[in-house]
Amino acid sequence: FYKNYYLNKTMEKIVISLGGSLIVPDKIDYEFLDEFKDTIGKHYKTHKFIVVAGGGSIARKYIEALKKENKSKNELSQAGIRVTRMNAFFLMQLFGKEANDNLPLNMHEIKNYLVKNKIVICGALRFSENSTSDTTAAKIANYLNTIFINITNVKGLYTSDPRKNKDAKFIPKISWKEFEKIALKSKYSPGQHFVLDQNAATLIRKYKIKTYIVGKNLKNLERILKGKIFEGTLIKD
Repeated sequence: FYKNYYLNKTMEKIVISLGGSLIVPDKIDYEFLDEFKDTIGKHYKTHKFIVVAGGGSIARKYIEALKKENKSKNELSQAGIRVTRMNAFFLMQLFGKEANDNLPLNMHEIKNYLVKNKIVICGALRFSENSTSDTTAAKIANYLNTIFINITNVKGLYTSDPRKNKDAKFIPKISWKEFEKIALKSKYSPGQHFVLDQNAATLIRKYKIKTYIVGKNLKNLERILKGKIFEGTLIKD
């Protein structure tokens, strides 16, 4: 557990990247999404949320099929983008009247939707080379000058993939520079597995975006929003 001394409680806008692997692991994880909706809803009086939906396993399945047809990296990324937007539409329906009723496709639209909605949901905004929805979320966090919370299928950053290496050690806090070094050790591939993509790692370092990585246990999201101890990774200097 890492003591969260850093969250400014007066901050109103929170950018969340919600991994597609949590939205639709194999089938839609309704229990998780219902809890996510309830957790967010408790904070509508003090926060506004921007949730960027990831593509997850569905995107990877499309990408793998298209790879067999020798499609370009651009075409593979476009397939992933479409899945993030499909997942975003689904989340918009799930959240109902509290959320935007049209899918934003640029930063200006996100900012406009925030005026009248408690939560704004989007997928990838446009094609950006070597990027996932994490890059979209990092760009939005910079644009709105706020923090970035990445919710993924592991509880935070490890020295290696904990699903493959039982000796992997958990890292509760790391600097932007060191995190970027780790991220850039791997070459980008559409549909890749890592807690944050390489471009997002560079963006959070360049613009000094306070970034939290937490897993599926939504008590940790709640703890971050309340400025309490949480289990996850904090990325900052």
